[in-house]
Amino acid sequence: MQSAWATRRAAFDTGDAEKRELLSRARRELTTAVELCREAGAPVPHAQAVHLLANVELDLGHTGQAGTLWEEAVGILRGTDDALQLAHKVRHLGDLHRRCGRPDEAEACYSEALDLYREHDAPGSLDFANAVSRMADLKERSGASTEALALWQETRDLYAAVDLEQGVELAERHLKRLTP
Repeated sequence: MQSAWATRRAAFDTGDAEKRELLSRARRELTTAVELCREAGAPVPHAQAVHLLANVELDLGHTGQAGTLWEEAVGILRGTDDALQLAHKVRHLGDLHRRCGRPDEAEACYSEALDLYREHDAPGSLDFANAVSRMADLKERSGASTEALALWQETRDLYAAVDLEQGVELAERHLKRLTP
C-alpha cells in the first residue's frame, strides 16, 4: 500500500500521460492489496486499502467507482471497533457526495463522522478538524449561518490545536464573512 501511495503522490508531479500511467499502476497495486487484505481477513487494513483505491479512482475521474469503494470501506469498518477509521472514511464519502452535488447525503455523512469524532477523539486530531470544517462549509453554503458560525469557530480552535495556521486562517476568513 505504501508503494502504491508513493506512486500516486509522484503522479502529481508529472505530465498528463505519465500521470495517468502512474495512477493506473497505483490502481493495480492497490487492487492487489485489497484482495490480499480481504483474503487475510484483516478488516482495518482491508478498509484502508479500499480507501486508498477510492482516492486513486477519484484521481482518475471515476467518481462512481470511488463512491462504491468508500461505501465498501465504510461497510467493512462498521463491523469493527475502530470508530476513528470509520469516521475518516465516512467523512471522505461525505466529501464525494458534496463534490457530486448531493448536500443532503454529504450532511448525513459529516454528521455521522462528527458524532464519532466527538465520542472517540480529542481536539488534537487533524482529521477531526477537517471534518468540522467540511460541515461548517456545507452549513454556510446552505444558508444556515448560525450553525456555520459555531462550526467555523470550532474549526479555528481545532486547527489551532494542531498548529495548522492555514486552517486557522481559512476559518478566520469565514468567521469574518459570517459575523454581523
